[in-house]
Amino acid sequence: MFCISSMYGVSLEHKYPSYTYVFHEFDIDESYHYNEEFISFVSKHEKKLQSFYRRSLLRGKEILPTMQGLLVEDGVSDLFIYLSMVESGFSTDAVSPKKAVGLWQFMPATAKEYNLTVCQSYDERCDMVSATSAAINYLHKLHNQFGKWYLSAMAYNCGEGCVSRAIKRAGTDELSVLIDGNLKYLPRETRQYMKKILLLAMIGENDTLDFSDNTDDKPGNLLIEVYVLAGTPLKEIAKLLNMKEEKLLKLNKSLKEGIVPKEKPTYKITIPIEKVYAFYLRYQLADKKKVFKSHMVSHTVALGETVESIAKLYNVDGEEIMSANHLKNDFLVLDSLLVIPVNKKTFDKIIK
Repeated sequence: MFCISSMYGVSLEHKYPSYTYVFHEFDIDESYHYNEEFISFVSKHEKKLQSFYRRSLLRGKEILPTMQGLLVEDGVSDLFIYLSMVESGFSTDAVSPKKAVGLWQFMPATAKEYNLTVCQSYDERCDMVSATSAAINYLHKLHNQFGKWYLSAMAYNCGEGCVSRAIKRAGTDELSVLIDGNLKYLPRETRQYMKKILLLAMIGENDTLDFSDNTDDKPGNLLIEVYVLAGTPLKEIAKLLNMKEEKLLKLNKSLKEGIVPKEKPTYKITIPIEKVYAFYLRYQLADKKKVFKSHMVSHTVALGETVESIAKLYNVDGEEIMSANHLKNDFLVLDSLLVIPVNKKTFDKIIK
């Protein structure tokens, strides 16, 4: 077979062997790598997007493992991380000319639909966990409607109605037809948008990049959410955790003034998981009914373990484990890390 991609030197399949994985994850037929328009796009834009990729990766290095984990845990390919890259360059407080905000660029109306709080003191679109969870829910809705992930990605950009009309006019949902530059079934922005996602994914996966590669020995690359009282300045929390205020503020861009809002009794903030022991040792909520024990140990969930069985193992109450780890129910994920509040006697036994 004549390979069109050879028109531009090294063929795409040799330059980006990751394309098979990338196309598979977005439900795209492998033959698309022979598409002349796509090959031309790669040739014209790869240097610029390689530079953009490196800048984005540097900007988002602290939040990417958690974002990837949230995607995979909820049944969305971790390659949708590249959709967020295209949307915001991994800037948690990015604002578009159309007033879309955050990592996933939610407009106010869509943010409201997916239960993201947007008010004068607090913009949950800038919160990495909340915004990513909302984006996952939106992507699932789109996938349920269209049945293919590349259609979901394009609908994320231009809307469900736009994609539905394009499919109806084209008489097919084939990618190469929908984003054909001559046929123009979709807006130019959306046609370029899908190509950018694919090329950035090919660049990233071609480098065998797994955003969680280096997290085993660097717990600071993982994040966790904890509850703090309304009105608490982040600088106080930073002091308790012995970390720079600037870093904590960067992880919590949703708090516009660096202060926890007062609309609700408590709010979740994001801290590095390596700081979680210090947090529970030094910070207590006003609710004195829930007083955490003075020592913390970590526990990795093994096959078959439950909250009840782990509670018995450490001689603690199951509710304490659920409270310390903010579990909404007793469902546990295999190999996930739990923080177990224990008394000094149990702690001393464990460390011996």
